[in-house]
Order: sequence, then structure tokens, then C-alpha cells
Amino acid sequence: MIDYNVTGAFLVGLMGAGHCIGMCGGLIGAFSSQLPSSGNKNKFVSRLQFLLTYNLGRILSYATAGALVGGSASVLGLLFDLDIYLITLRIIAGVMMIATGLYIANIWSGIVQVERLGKFVWRFVAPIANRVLPIQTAPQAFLGGILWGWLPCGLVYSTLTWAVASNSAQQGALIMAAFGLGTLPALLSVGMAANALGQWVKNRAVRLISGAILVSFGLQTLYIAFSQLS
Repeated sequence: MIDYNVTGAFLVGLMGAGHCIGMCGGLIGAFSSQLPSSGNKNKFVSRLQFLLTYNLGRILSYATAGALVGGSASVLGLLFDLDIYLITLRIIAGVMMIATGLYIANIWSGIVQVERLGKFVWRFVAPIANRVLPIQTAPQAFLGGILWGWLPCGLVYSTLTWAVASNSAQQGALIMAAFGLGTLPALLSVGMAANALGQWVKNRAVRLISGAILVSFGLQTLYIAFSQLS
């Protein structure tokens, strides 16, 4: 896929802060309140280290998922007519970009319905993830991030379609890593009791501009796909 998918993935993560806080904010808040005493270490620095470790594990899960679906798409491409196969993937990715842009712009929230797709997997992961709590050490935080990274999320699944359409394990991992990095400021803000970013991403003009950018990415992707059909 075209490199702007990486930029778009980062933008989805950044501007999806409201959704991220709704999905993971409670968990991050509870996690932060249960952190062990830092002794002589500055409390702010100690909390930041634990939160970064947790989020590193979470982003690693996203990148792994991106590599899996992108690599799988590449393998499947060997079994089908490659041109039609890639065009189909790009059409799906374009539609999902547009749907995500409409969600970010607060115009249509249908994209969150795809969260139902991940509930089957989460039924098996959730019991293991719950055993990690309360988190008391950095390795626990890292493992917790890896496990909770599989929490069903419509924005994650939407971005995964871009990873699939990339037809590459490496590019798929890069797209999902960019998405994860985009979500980092919002979830760190929750963990550090900051709200400036949350107020910024809720600004209507910011949401509309960001949504319009994503919709334009989607339209460009559809244009390329349909041009290849002719």
C-alpha cells in the first residue's frame, strides 16, 4: 500500500483518543493506582516508566497482529489472481478508511460495530490478562500490555484492514505500530492524570479536519483500486 497508510494509521490512533480512553482508560487508571511505591525514586518518573513499559507491550501486540495479517495476505496472494486480489483488498481498505474518518469526525459511528468480531478471541485472552493484575513489576506491565493489546477495538480492526491490504508482513507491522504510537499520548495522559490532549482531540474543528484527511485517504485508495480495474 501507499506510504500514507502509515500516516493515516498514526492519525487514527491520535484522533481516536476519545475511543481509546473509553475502551482502555478505566484499565489504565486502575493500573496506575495500583503501581508499587517507588521508594526514593520520583513518583512521576516511576509511574511514567511503568506506563511506557505497559504501552510498549500493547504496541508490540498491534505490530504483531499487523505482521500476521499482512504476511497472511501475501501468502494468500500466491493462491489467487494477484491483481484482482490486491484490488479487492484496496477497495476494502478504502471503505474502512472512509468509515474511520466519519467516526473520527463524529459523523457516523458504525465502525465500532466491528468490535464484535474480536469478542471470540478475547474470551480466551481475558482470563489470562486478568491474572496479571495487580501489576507490581515492569515485566508484569510489559506482559499486561501484550495481553490487553488484544482487547476488541473497532479502530484497531479498521486499521488492520490497511495492514491486510499492504500485502506485506513488514508494512503491516509498520502500519499497526504507527497506530499504536498514535494512541500513546492519550493513554499516557490518562495514566498521568493529564487532560490537555483529551480536550484538544475533542475539539470539533480538529475532529472534522482529521476525519476529512482520512476520508480523502480512503477516496484516493478507492480511486487507485478502481483505476486498476479499467
